Amino acid sequence: MSLKMYNSANNYFNKFINDNFDINDDKVSHKVKHTYHVVNNAKYICEKLNLDSLNTDIAMVIALLHDIGRFTQAKEMKTLREDIANYDHATLGVKLLFEQNEIRKFVSSNEYDDIIKKAIGNHSKYFLDESGLNDIELLHCKIIRDADKIDSYRAKTVVDIYTMANIYPEDIENSTITEKIYNDFMNEKTILSKDRKTGIDIWISYIAFLFGLEFKCSYELIKEKDYVNKLFDRFNYKLENKKMNILREKAIGYLESKINKR
Repeated sequence: MSLKMYNSANNYFNKFINDNFDINDDKVSHKVKHTYHVVNNAKYICEKLNLDSLNTDIAMVIALLHDIGRFTQAKEMKTLREDIANYDHATLGVKLLFEQNEIRKFVSSNEYDDIIKKAIGNHSKYFLDESGLNDIELLHCKIIRDADKIDSYRAKTVVDIYTMANIYPEDIENSTITEKIYNDFMNEKTILSKDRKTGIDIWISYIAFLFGLEFKCSYELIKEKDYVNKLFDRFNYKLENKKMNILREKAIGYLESKINKR
């Protein structure tokens, strides 16, 4: 498979990171690893969808660049929590790439700029507004959104929670679930950052990414890796164990329904 655009973009990506950021910073290091996992997830989704080499190349470039705004956030704000920093990394990424014309250092041709720009700009939005997107733009928006969420699951099974969310395990284990957060999860809704009030609310909001996935193959990969159980099992919920077991059953049931849906 020819990945000419991706290979070229990847060469400059490494230079961009090393020239501008401290790779030894935990948050920067985490986002670099996340980036490459998302690239692999995008490739996986493209393969499962039987997409051609060109669209696979585009999807992997988008994945490589989707969090380009996160690195500045980590450097300047010292947090990856946007509700703390009042920050929109997707918008910043689009500005960096297309208003400051950094995109030409990653990708020489402007032929696919609209696809790349719209996919990056939409990858972290609560809802994907499909108006104004043509079929190919919509496809790539969906691919990057799923690829990103899948790796959020992986990361949250292994990465230090403070690095990711500026909270400690005890903030999750010793807090209670806000009623709205519980109800939104039970109603199979993703959760808005502004609605989270406690540490366990924040943790539940990450598990709720499950309700925002687009492709059957994404659910299949999450089941294969047992990510839902791993996230529920990561902490000892001292005050909300019963409710967390109910939420686990909801999540597993939802996952199975999506996999078995014809």
